[in-house]
Amino acid sequence: MRYLPHTKEDIAEMLEVVGEKKLEDLFSCIPADCRLEDNLDLPDPLTEWELNDHMLTLSQSMNCGDPKMAFIGAGSYSHYIPETVNYLLSRSEFYTAYTPYQPEISQGTLQGIFEYQTLVSRLLEMEVANASMYDGASALAEAVLMAIRITKKTKVAISSLINPYYRQVISTYLSPTGYEIIELPYLDSGKTDLSDLGDLSEFAAIAVQSPNFFGVIEDLQSIGEQLANEKTLFISCFSEGLAYGLLKPPGQFGVDIACGEGQSFGISQSFGGPALGIFTAKQKYMRSMPGRLVGQTTDVEGKRGFVLTLATREQHIRREKATSNICTNQGLCAMAASIYLASVGGTGLKQLAQLNLDKSEYLKNEFRKNGIEILFDGQTFNEFVIRLPQGSEDRYQELRKKGIVLGVPLEPHYQELKDCYLVCVTETAQKSHMDLLVKEVIR
Repeated sequence: MRYLPHTKEDIAEMLEVVGEKKLEDLFSCIPADCRLEDNLDLPDPLTEWELNDHMLTLSQSMNCGDPKMAFIGAGSYSHYIPETVNYLLSRSEFYTAYTPYQPEISQGTLQGIFEYQTLVSRLLEMEVANASMYDGASALAEAVLMAIRITKKTKVAISSLINPYYRQVISTYLSPTGYEIIELPYLDSGKTDLSDLGDLSEFAAIAVQSPNFFGVIEDLQSIGEQLANEKTLFISCFSEGLAYGLLKPPGQFGVDIACGEGQSFGISQSFGGPALGIFTAKQKYMRSMPGRLVGQTTDVEGKRGFVLTLATREQHIRREKATSNICTNQGLCAMAASIYLASVGGTGLKQLAQLNLDKSEYLKNEFRKNGIEILFDGQTFNEFVIRLPQGSEDRYQELRKKGIVLGVPLEPHYQELKDCYLVCVTETAQKSHMDLLVKEVIR
């Protein structure tokens, strides 16, 4: 649809001023043999990321740089960001907003946080969400501390398939305090193994990630059933929230605390940051939550308003009884996530998630057909693990020199997974790039 801002009347009035009868008369100075009579022969339209790739290819022909193909996920994902996000986020009232020290005066900021809380609560089907944490790692670490406060127990079990960097942050939080961390092994399916835990009631919490670090979808229902009669909290985390456009949300499996990384929701990768920590829980645990929580109320005139309902940090009234020393929330990133979720809607989120799944399954099947081992047989979302022939490090570096990053080598995090790589495909991946990757890997 063309956008023509001028009406026929406007055009007639302007032509009269310049002394012409019709628009074509404005081009009478151009010789007839220099005019294009037919429609332009244009190629089919491209998606935004296809156009970006086309421009990179053109720049290569001018020695302006090589196009890059990176199949990396592992907690930071390349996703399409609607222009509504960047446009609205750049408005000064959002872009320059800071932590409100007289919060009820900042009704716009509070409403934005309230909308964010509502959207992520619906996404995860949890009863209450806070105003956000720093990132997925700090959100999970705070969830573990919260479980310890609630249960008064000193031992926690965390899956070894939780993002390794998240586990490092948990260790940093808990190691100096004397709390015990038990890491759970994994099965051949790529799922967490809970069989050797013994008495579950000894633990303050069991924490798993789904989809986990290998991209495999955990059986949250089975874990929830095991913990149903125990006084042990069930913590479910994630690094790829877009998966819940397709997967059943953690709230359906009796999860007590659901938390994770929200970077996929309209936040650029930006070489590693900033990020967004999503934190939700059952309502009965609300007063033990870290950070802040915005609520909705009415004023003396009956008009809707927003208030800072909960702020259990040391700078407020709780002091030494504070649940956390988290002093603020990721306001701008939370606003980006809100705009993103509102822009794509429930239907759009489902379609995007399906596209991620379909494209990753395509690449997985292409690898399998060409003799590349897919390491785990569990269902994955948009990441999966492949094993290359022994001594693959040289091949990996050769691909990098060609501008192709195969994925994340897993040996630094899991010593037993030598020559194994975590490969990620999102909706921005092109079929031609995936086909080229397979061709280069098997060469």
